[in-house]
Amino acid sequence: MPFETSIVAAAPAGFTTPLLAIAVPQGEMPASLGALDKSTEGALTRIYASKDFNGKVDESVLLHPSGPAARLLLIGLGKVADLNPRRLRRAAASASKRARVLGVTSAAFHPAPEVVTVVGASVAAQVIAEGLSFGAWHFAEMKRPPEDPKPVLDNFQILAAADKAEFDKGHRIGAAIAAGQTLTRGLQVLPSNVCTPTYLGNRAEEIGKRHGIGVTVMDLAAITREGMGALLCVSQGGPEEPRFIILEYKGGSGAPVVLVGKGVTFDTGGISIKPAQNMEEMKYDMSGAAAVLGTFEMLGRLKPKINVIGLIPSTENMPSGTAIKPGDVVKSHFGKTIEIINTDAEGRLILCDALSWARRYQPSCVLDTATLTGAVVIALGHMASGVLGTDEGLIAEVQAAGERSGERVWPLPLWDEYRDLIKSDIADVKNSGGRPAGTITGAWFLKEFVEGYPWVHLDIAGTAYTEREDSTMVKGPTGVMVRLFSEFLLTRASKA
Repeated sequence: MPFETSIVAAAPAGFTTPLLAIAVPQGEMPASLGALDKSTEGALTRIYASKDFNGKVDESVLLHPSGPAARLLLIGLGKVADLNPRRLRRAAASASKRARVLGVTSAAFHPAPEVVTVVGASVAAQVIAEGLSFGAWHFAEMKRPPEDPKPVLDNFQILAAADKAEFDKGHRIGAAIAAGQTLTRGLQVLPSNVCTPTYLGNRAEEIGKRHGIGVTVMDLAAITREGMGALLCVSQGGPEEPRFIILEYKGGSGAPVVLVGKGVTFDTGGISIKPAQNMEEMKYDMSGAAAVLGTFEMLGRLKPKINVIGLIPSTENMPSGTAIKPGDVVKSHFGKTIEIINTDAEGRLILCDALSWARRYQPSCVLDTATLTGAVVIALGHMASGVLGTDEGLIAEVQAAGERSGERVWPLPLWDEYRDLIKSDIADVKNSGGRPAGTITGAWFLKEFVEGYPWVHLDIAGTAYTEREDSTMVKGPTGVMVRLFSEFLLTRASKA
């Protein structure tokens, strides 16, 4: 049964649930919780008086009070002056992960009214829905069921003591975005012997059929006819056929936004083979493609008034006797020739054909997302994705969407001087400029194939998946860019 959230017009005092999570600001017990404190025979008064809980960011305490709620979980948000939607989303994720680990099948979440006053009811409901879904996610489908399985957490109720109409409005948005992010994480986590280019194409068609979105999946013959030489050269090393996936959501009028996602379902590096250690993580090299599909799940649920095109070039990158070799020259869909310096710089090759293809839609803008370079991890770590592009206004718009969504991005320069690093002696451009400024030269390569539209590139190599587990998430895929893309598109739709 899929995880669901809902809004309930109820106060926390007297609400019956296996677990009641409450997000509170730092400091004294919020006055709004007086009735709940009374119904639990002073449990809140005692915990605050003990100073065992102060409401600092990520601080939590689990109580077993007398009353209708079997467990009471307090989660801190920090000082009132520093409250923001990002902290509330994180608190909700922490609550649902705790509920899942405890083994309850249902639970409730209540943001203290003092918090809602600062954040706003609609925004609060949206980010809570997103956070609850994020924290509840885990993947166990490929494991044998345990002999004594825990109950599965399948629903979380969000208590709206007031402003239910605003809570409902925000929840509708948050639940749709959460569904998209859940779909994305479910694709990311799959092993590459399951999640092939053909599988991604089939999932795109399933999304399209379910939501009435146009989907075209081009096979090897069609890709060859269209002259997508860069995509083809990456795919020639393995037995899996490539796919070029096109999704067309027609919800409004005017020029569409085009979203492009890198869909390398496994990346060995090709002839420039990667080290064996951690190579299994290269199943995540299709995270950009998964984010585009997750965003179309959101579009299908919310149906905003905007036109959106999704482009997903998908392939494996394998070493073999037929694989592309360093020193080879290929012709792209754009018409430019490319000298292959490093076959492990394959993501930009498949993306450049998609960026060329995007011209036919005369788009208002194009956003591409890819696990493109390890260099972005050195530059920004795992806290932010890199953003580069041709239009400062568009970059600012993407940054603002990142701040609202909690999927933060940070700009890097595309100065003309960096172009020299990808000059080729025998072709129009080479696909690698070496180690210096690796993220920038990767984006500069893509820029060579951008013509006629504003463009932004998002490098998510450091944010698409995580090696750590904390109070809000498990090790593995993060579904990054679904929330950012959603905020970007919904904001544009609201202004149409």
